[in-house]
Amino acid sequence: MFNLTENKYGLHIVIIIVLSVLSFFTIAPVLNMVLLGAMIAYGVRPIAGKIQTKLKYPSISILLAMIVVVIPLILLFGYVFWELSNFATMFIASNAGGSNVSMEQGIANIVNNLPVDVQFTAQNLLNSISLYLQEGLSALLQSVVTLVKGFSNVILQLFVLFCSIYYFAKDGDSVWEYLFAFIPETHKEFFDKTIDEIANVLKSIFFGHFLTAIIIGIMGGVGYYFLGYQFALLLGVITGILQLIPIFGPWPIYWGLAAYDVFVTGNIVQAVLTLIWGFVLSLSDMYIRPALAGKYADIHALILLVGFMAGPYVFGIVGFILGPLILGITYAVIKSLKDELENDKKESIEE
Repeated sequence: MFNLTENKYGLHIVIIIVLSVLSFFTIAPVLNMVLLGAMIAYGVRPIAGKIQTKLKYPSISILLAMIVVVIPLILLFGYVFWELSNFATMFIASNAGGSNVSMEQGIANIVNNLPVDVQFTAQNLLNSISLYLQEGLSALLQSVVTLVKGFSNVILQLFVLFCSIYYFAKDGDSVWEYLFAFIPETHKEFFDKTIDEIANVLKSIFFGHFLTAIIIGIMGGVGYYFLGYQFALLLGVITGILQLIPIFGPWPIYWGLAAYDVFVTGNIVQAVLTLIWGFVLSLSDMYIRPALAGKYADIHALILLVGFMAGPYVFGIVGFILGPLILGITYAVIKSLKDELENDKKESIEE
């Protein structure tokens, strides 16, 4: 049994554990924003360092770097929300104006291209799909109402996010120094290597996956615009988001658009051009991702897949970022320990 009298720091450790547990439950409602802020601060600091060489004021440099990095993200999410709202409004207005005829015509076009013996089943299936789409839209609108009701909570989350980014970017070195003060001298080499591995993993995830998604999203949006699709920019953003998920990629977008062209509008030429452009996007990913990620660390696709899928369940929408990052950091720590154990074993054999 643990005896406080036999350990000089035993009481200190117990107090720290109790206070740490209480602190965790205190910050739990905003923990996702704190973690996200720390991750974004990692990208803000190099930009702030370059700005500081011109301004010489750390606080102003960090604020300007935050504007460069964070504001475009906020504008991007705001644009997506705005365009989805416009799309929902158009959908509701068109249904109110009798667009059910258009929907029925689209269903009829699909059914007419099916074998006669499966038309009845296909009709029921497509009617069910139409019902599910309407229910999904209703759920989306209900979520928007809930979001508006929780506007004060959103403001609080954003405030914590901005503060976390600022202070992690400003005092990040102090945090590491504080943590390293509690690490025994014999283990500092391991933690130094671990931090280097974490840095490589973060760079690999950003350049190999997030930057690839940005490039593919921009390419997709430009292509959809020249192909004449409405909401081309929104389609490009969704393409970039799907590109982040290893099992998906951009194919649901261009296959969906091609199916719409074939069965609803009957524009076969545009459907073929869309598929060709979609294949270009997929082939571009096969070149861009390895070229960017391979310079830093090679992370197994399963790690990213689980991170992207499970992250939102734990952290909400920011889990798409935090999930793969946390699993990637865990991978870096385990890899660092594995390398150290292998080195120790090799040294023992040589002796």
